[in-house]
Amino acid sequence: MFDCDVLIVGGGFGGAYAARELGRRLGYRAERVVLVTPENFLLFSPLLAEAASGTIEPRHAVVPLRPMLRRVHVITGAVAELDVKARTATAVDHAGVHHGLRFQALVLAPGSVPSTLPIPGLAEEAVGFKTLPDAIWLRNRVLAQLEAAHDLPDGDLRRELLTFTFVGGGYAGVEALAELESLTRDALHLYPQLRPVDLRWVLIEAQSSLLPSLSPKLAQYTLRHLRSRGVQVLLETRLRSCVDKVVEVESPTAIEPYRTGTLVWTTGQRPSSFVMSLGIATDERGRVIVDEFLAVPGHDGVFAIGDAAAVPDPDGGVSPQTAQHAFREGILAGRNVAAWLGHGDKAPFRYRDRGLAVTLGKRQGV
Repeated sequence: MFDCDVLIVGGGFGGAYAARELGRRLGYRAERVVLVTPENFLLFSPLLAEAASGTIEPRHAVVPLRPMLRRVHVITGAVAELDVKARTATAVDHAGVHHGLRFQALVLAPGSVPSTLPIPGLAEEAVGFKTLPDAIWLRNRVLAQLEAAHDLPDGDLRRELLTFTFVGGGYAGVEALAELESLTRDALHLYPQLRPVDLRWVLIEAQSSLLPSLSPKLAQYTLRHLRSRGVQVLLETRLRSCVDKVVEVESPTAIEPYRTGTLVWTTGQRPSSFVMSLGIATDERGRVIVDEFLAVPGHDGVFAIGDAAAVPDPDGGVSPQTAQHAFREGILAGRNVAAWLGHGDKAPFRYRDRGLAVTLGKRQGV
């Protein structure tokens, strides 16, 4: 059994920066802070769309954790067992080795997973857009579709290969579609048998506008801009079925079923189900309930941050699940955990948005 002061579950923005802050505040003994995370890098998720399109190299969207966390013991793997009351856990690394851990304080930052619905064909046909492998796969997929369609005569198969459907008009869906559509426009001169009108890009959004977190003015600009590039944006529309690559939707306007070669699901995230097994109170969306100090009420020494936590904001609501919020929550969690251990004073979470940027492709954005 390995004894540590703090166990951190999850190495995203929240977990990684909590670990760095704790390593700084608790000193040079690496064993005092243990971080269990699936990867040995921090994915800078706001750059995922640019990594997919090739605007940046994939390596530029990640930060290696070990140079960043020299004062932290990093285990690349997952927590298989966690007993909050007994303060014990078992982590399993990628080699299958089990690590028994005994901790004093716990920081839960397991992040989120794609939110899916029981739509016929979705599990078989759709791909997500959350990880770096997702981004690389999607870029290769788009280019492979161009290659496959190039020498085909005009017909149903060619139209299917060149049809790309994205479900979800939030940040991930808009950015991924816009970047990849821009990529294909730049690449078409290499495929003389293909024309811009041969490609069909479809964006399906259930709400009445894109990017609901942005101002209506910017959301309308984004809508006009995408449509000016030939993107078929379907608002107030829901995916009903996608069996055998045939897309059927529910929409205020009549939309005939069509075949799509690529279907990308970007309709949002839900908290990791890991926290549901811990006996800790969660809200209606499955996020751990915390106070203004990021502490879990009723569980002394337990903290939660990031997408898996319902962090109260100064206006009485819940802080958005964005990278900039998770980053600040991580730093504050490090401070407050150190204070719980007797190092310094704790502070409440107070943070307001510094603004948001949405890429719309090459040298374009809002």
